[in-house]
Amino acid sequence: MQLYTRILLGMVFGVLLGFLVGPNSMLLPQDGVQWSGNDVVLRAPNADAPPVATAMGIRQARVVRQVDAGFVEARFTIDAAQRLRLIDAGVEEAKTLEPGAEVTGFVSLDRPTVRRYARTGQFLVDATAWIGDLFLALIKMVVVPLVFASLVVGVASLGDFRKLGRLGARTLALFTSTTIVALIIGVGLANLVQPGTFMSDADRTQLLASYSGAADSRVSAAADAPSLTDQIIGIVPTNPLSSLANGDMLQIIFFGLMLGVALTLLPTRRAKPVVDFLDGLNEAMVMLVHVAMAIAPYGVAALLFKVVGSTGLSVLAALSVYAILVVAALALHAVLTYGSIVTFGARLNFLGFLGAIRPALLLAFSTSSSSATLPVTKESVEENLNVHPEVSSFVLPLGATVNMDGTALYQGVAAIFIAQIYSIDLSFADQITIVTSATLASVGAAGVPGAGMITLALVLTAIGVPTEGLALVLGVDRLLDMFRTATNVIGDATAATWMARLEGYDIEVLAPGADRDDPNRGFEGRLDEEPHPVKVESGD
Repeated sequence: MQLYTRILLGMVFGVLLGFLVGPNSMLLPQDGVQWSGNDVVLRAPNADAPPVATAMGIRQARVVRQVDAGFVEARFTIDAAQRLRLIDAGVEEAKTLEPGAEVTGFVSLDRPTVRRYARTGQFLVDATAWIGDLFLALIKMVVVPLVFASLVVGVASLGDFRKLGRLGARTLALFTSTTIVALIIGVGLANLVQPGTFMSDADRTQLLASYSGAADSRVSAAADAPSLTDQIIGIVPTNPLSSLANGDMLQIIFFGLMLGVALTLLPTRRAKPVVDFLDGLNEAMVMLVHVAMAIAPYGVAALLFKVVGSTGLSVLAALSVYAILVVAALALHAVLTYGSIVTFGARLNFLGFLGAIRPALLLAFSTSSSSATLPVTKESVEENLNVHPEVSSFVLPLGATVNMDGTALYQGVAAIFIAQIYSIDLSFADQITIVTSATLASVGAAGVPGAGMITLALVLTAIGVPTEGLALVLGVDRLLDMFRTATNVIGDATAATWMARLEGYDIEVLAPGADRDDPNRGFEGRLDEEPHPVKVESGD
């Protein structure tokens, strides 16, 4: 069975597990209760009862029994650390409790910040989350050295670095153009469908209450975001080693470009040992990607089990029109925009192109991180589309950092959706502001899960829409993040393929079965060879 098939089966298995035995599964007993706020747990099952002071800082408990009037009796345990926190906060009754003591209170299910969940499902999610986290860590471990080494080698092999300026100008022009097109598609469909008119006042109140805390954290992060001028200045690293250690991708790209250019200006005998070393490092990182992909089916299953299992069906129902609109807009952008570029620009069959990058698409969908997917995207376009490393080494890292078409489109739809919920009429000038600010904000969006929420706060501020409206879309953000990340990766691969064609390289889709049959191409069979010792040549 091919790797792609195993990954796809892992995705299906994770989704099914999430719906069937996740924390929000209807098949398991809802024997747990979660809440936010310190005044939720009461001493008696009525609204006038004072809150239980020892519940301060507690966010979940075990349901003991159902009480009339929509209350449940809940029980939670006070551990040593919680007892010390309560005493430090001045809660006198905590001094009479021993670590491990159980406290009982009553929780109203009518409050929007309270929800029931299956404790067994939560246990399963917590018990398997480490598999997905381990897989992600293995992939991310490779990103920085792979990007740096491949970029330096690619630039150094150009010889005439003026080619780099031409390639860079074309790439940035393409990224900017497709981002604007994506926003026009998203804003246009949002105005046509008007998804905000489908949400009831009750759903709006519940979403605002349930996700207000998470929305506040996104707004705080957006307030600390650097300005565009600071971002431009920040591209130049003051300490390249620090940038490599921190994974600052734009700074790594800039330093790698400058080092590659410098190597082309050195005498060959001086530059060749450095290029050979980095070329060997690059090949070793590629092999590490194959090692990590060996556990991809299990990691993908664990990641999707956590995401799907933790998303409530009630949230999906309330935001169904909005979510369907976002997915439809992303699909339309992928087919019309990227499909046209691949078909008429790169002169490839679009379905064959998607098949060639399917490992990257599956990984992007599962991880919601274009940066984590970068090593697999690079391997896919080089091995399955015959894109030269000189092109992929420059275009793909840059794309994973600044080409966020899916994120920009999502922000356009979300901004109009939130404005419609608040009954705010946006003028044509406001919608131009959405396109402009979302284009600029998407450039600075990190290729990690959830970064689009922070930049969405900046877009809402630019058009005068309350930023607390972020709480309205946070419930399905993680699910939609998977779709927009996959769209971003399609855009990166499209750019690399077309740039390779414009640079005069022959590109082609890897024929079906060739990946499996040829161990030197694609993902199949690359680990079949036996390990062997590497002997260091003596200088004697």
